[in-house]
Amino acid sequence: MNIIAQARGFVQSLRHVAGRTAWDWKRCPACGSTVTVKWGQYERHPWFLDGRQQVTVQRHRCQLCGKTYSEETVWLKRGSWYSREVHRCTVDYWVHGRTSIRRSAEMVRSWLGKQERYVQWRPLTSGPEPEAACHLSASTVFRWLNAAGINAQRSVIGQLAGIVESETLGVDGLWTRLKGKAKRVILMAVDSVSGVVWPPIVARGEESEGPWQRLFERAQQAGLDLDRLRGVTSDGAHGLSASLKHQLPWVHLQRCVWHMWRSLSGDIARAVSQATQGLPDEEAKRVGQETRQRLKFFIHQVLDAATYEQAEQALLCLIEQPWAEKIAKTLFEHLDRLLLHTLAYCQGIQRVGPECYWRDFRLRLSRGRNHRSAPRLERTSLVWAIYHNFTPAQLRFERKRRYRNPGLAPLEVAGQSLEHISYLDALGV
Repeated sequence: MNIIAQARGFVQSLRHVAGRTAWDWKRCPACGSTVTVKWGQYERHPWFLDGRQQVTVQRHRCQLCGKTYSEETVWLKRGSWYSREVHRCTVDYWVHGRTSIRRSAEMVRSWLGKQERYVQWRPLTSGPEPEAACHLSASTVFRWLNAAGINAQRSVIGQLAGIVESETLGVDGLWTRLKGKAKRVILMAVDSVSGVVWPPIVARGEESEGPWQRLFERAQQAGLDLDRLRGVTSDGAHGLSASLKHQLPWVHLQRCVWHMWRSLSGDIARAVSQATQGLPDEEAKRVGQETRQRLKFFIHQVLDAATYEQAEQALLCLIEQPWAEKIAKTLFEHLDRLLLHTLAYCQGIQRVGPECYWRDFRLRLSRGRNHRSAPRLERTSLVWAIYHNFTPAQLRFERKRRYRNPGLAPLEVAGQSLEHISYLDALGV
């Protein structure tokens, strides 16, 4: 059962509880008998988004098996002082609101109890009495988030089974710093067309084959058909190349063009320095600009070529330019992988790796400052992956940023319907 079916099943279970009548509650959940009697009641005082409320819970006793049971309410969570809507609001505020656990607890606490920061919002309002104040703590919020992460871990097997695949992926890693200055890297695989993020992993490094093999194995557990995989876009990690060569030899590797430009920036700067050496300042500035523009023009001709033949011709022109020998040599070494997207076999593969997805991760969940340990970081990354797959891209475009599928979530781009469900339902919050 994939993550969408799990989310729908969770919503259906809530609707089933909400739709039960007084006669339905007369049936004993242990033996199924309807020979039951009311057996007292008790009161609870949970926190809702509009404050603390008193809720009366009816109890029943079965006359056949002698067991007692209580009626359930959709918005009450067993053993918690806070209603389900508070749980969902707090988890969503932490994931979507780009803040820490302590600040999430403080903001929700201020809202529930009309205290602390709420008094700053409304300067003529006095705070509640100490005995009526809300005491939601960061440790409580952490337990809720940890429970969501555990549910995300449990859903890995078959999580994206049946989701349409483009048969091309983009992979990348993000280094994080944990407690005790320990460093870990989050490895992620993204569908090149829909943008669906497959369940990530946390590893000690990315230079060996093992972590990348684990990433593909986890994606296969989640439902990815590795036999149909045709191409992978990456920044050129050596461990990934070795893993594909030994484990997935039929998969081609596309080198990320953005990372290639970044690696060539030093060679371009050295070429400009050599071209302007010994010249007066004004002339050096002019020559440097002309050299840089000329080199970038021919590099663009190579990287943006429509066919392999055009790229070879542009590379020959680049070699003839002064100070461009090292740049041309680097491009020649990676030319096959830089132009993989021009092949019909790898149609749909992206020229740029999924570097931009880490921007969303860092904005939402930081670079590890909320996690402290590798297991917690992995649970957090799994929660973020589900959040990303269910969350639509914004409709409007920014001055320097346009979204590929505005208003659509990655799962919707993949052809799935997300009506009346969210990532909170998928996490069982």
